[in-house]
Order: sequence, then C-alpha cells, then structure tokens
Amino acid sequence: MNPNPGDNALNMPRLRGRAARLATLCSAGLGAAVLIAFSTAQAQNRPWPERPVRVIVPGPAGSAPDAMARLLGNKLSETWGQPVTVENVVGASGNIGTDRVAKAPADGYTLLYNTIGPIAVNVTLFAGKLPYDPLKDLTPVSLVVKVPNLLTVHPGLPFRSVRDLIAAAKRDGGKIRYATAGPGTTQHLSGELLNMLAGLQMTGIPYKSSAQMTTDAIGGQFELMFHNAPVVLPHIKAGSLRALAITSGRRSPSAPDVPTMIEAGVDKFEITAWFGFMAPAGTPPAVVQKVSADVARLVAAPDVQSRILADASEPVGSTPDEYGAFIRAEIAKWREVVKLTNMKPE
Repeated sequence: MNPNPGDNALNMPRLRGRAARLATLCSAGLGAAVLIAFSTAQAQNRPWPERPVRVIVPGPAGSAPDAMARLLGNKLSETWGQPVTVENVVGASGNIGTDRVAKAPADGYTLLYNTIGPIAVNVTLFAGKLPYDPLKDLTPVSLVVKVPNLLTVHPGLPFRSVRDLIAAAKRDGGKIRYATAGPGTTQHLSGELLNMLAGLQMTGIPYKSSAQMTTDAIGGQFELMFHNAPVVLPHIKAGSLRALAITSGRRSPSAPDVPTMIEAGVDKFEITAWFGFMAPAGTPPAVVQKVSADVARLVAAPDVQSRILADASEPVGSTPDEYGAFIRAEIAKWREVVKLTNMKPE
C-alpha cells in the first residue's frame, strides 16, 4: 500500500510528457527509416545511368585496348544517352588503373576495360604485392575480344621464318633481343614462352610505352617484337615490319599468309591477349547485367565485328558468369607459365 497516494497524482503529468516525447521520437525514427527505405527503393528503380560513366583503361592511349574501349565507349554513350569517357591510367604493369576501379564506388559509374596482365598474370607475378584481388574486389561484366600477338622483325634483318630466328638465337646466345611492354604483358609472356619452349636465352628489353616500343621496332633497335595484332598490322602492310608468325591457335583471315607459331615449329605455343569490362565488387547485379547485355549486343553488331576481324582478333561478348569462369581458368594457366619461366617483375 502506497504510504503517500498523492505522489502518483503529482508524477502523472511528468510521466505523460515522457510518454509523449518517446512516442514522438519513435514516430520520427520510424518515419526516417521509411523515408530511407523509400529513397533506396527509388534509387534502385531509377533507370541507370543517370549521369556520365567513366571507363578506365590501365594502358596508354593508342594501344589496342584503348582503341576498342573508345569505340565501344562511343557506342555505349549513344545507347545510354549519357557521356561515356575513357581515362588512361598507366603504371605498375596495369595495376594502378585496375586498383583505382577496384576501390571506386560500386555504383556502376566507374568501369574497367581490363587487360590480361592485371587480372590473370599479375596475381602470380606480383604475388602478395597486389593492392587488389581480381576475384574479390572486381566483378566480371563481359569478355569483349581476344587479341593475338604477331611476331615481327625489321625487314632489314635476314630472318624469314621463326626457324631462322631460333637458329640465330641458339647460335648467338643472349645477343638476340626482344621488346616487351612491361612485365606480365602478353609481349613479355610471348618472349619468355618462346625462350622456354625453344630452349633459348633471348634478352627482354622492357619499355614503359608500347608506342615507343613500336617506333624502335620500325627503327631496328632490337631483333624482334611480339605485339598486339591491331597495333602492328598497319606497319606490316606498309612494309616497315615483317611478320614471322601469329600467336593464336589458327591463322587470321586478316593475315592469311602468316603461319601460327605452332605451324612455324614451336609446339604448344599459343597466346592471346584478351580485353573486357569489369566493375567494382558489389555493383548492383541489374547494372552489371545491363552493361553486359549492351556490350554483347554491340560486339555482335556488323560494324564492330568487321572492325575486330580486320584487326586479326576474335569478337566474343560474354555473360558475367562466362567471363568469371574464363578469368579463373586464365589465372590458373598463367600461374603455371610464370612459375615455369621463373618470370620476375622488373
């Protein structure tokens, strides 16, 4: 029994005031939660993209991936009704540009037009030193194209075939030099694979710029160069470089007289560069699917197909799942090659 019944009566207005304030706070909190949920739903339902999209290419302007990224960027801009800008971010064998996308907001407004090195080769080549994990920090969108290299020499040199080149390399030891566009690139991989398969000790000459590498090849500053077909085909047709072989598994209709490396006598030699679109991990699946479908449709368009085939390359255009499976297989493949050749970052 309450010894002072009047205390309850005195406290009732205070209690009612607290209850009212609590109800107001709860109502405000509930309202904010509803507003946040509504805004999130609205954002998810809004058509993408609503603003410009940036595509980062981890390679220099004028390179094979840069040219294709700009072609597709222009066409995606027409498709989406928003500007699509291409930004070249070079350095550290493509790792800097790739890392920039891996750490970008996962909203679809920053995409990567990736190259093989930073995604499949550098995992092993820079083991424990990569600032990103291509399987965890990036989301596959679409594999766009596979690009072979052409083995070229200066036309003033006596080499008329790969066998001529191998014979000279065995005779002259490390005096035969090949140019590379940096560790982990297919130019580097091609040279090291030829060393391994043919029992050679050719010396790699690294370049920071693939454009300068091509200029020096035309000037005869070294003996041979593996380079992406779209870059060197014009120089081969102009007669300023001589093609000895192509690194794909079959000949190209754009260079039908150029044998494959296997046909030229180097068994098991097959390398293609490949380029595609990736996005930061966590990018909304609907955005990933949209970009993938739009890219695949554009790659299948007759004008893009003819452009790719004219460059001695293979158009693909894949789903995200297909691209993810392809990347995992490529990482395993190049892990073995990097270890067998004892390749090191320079």
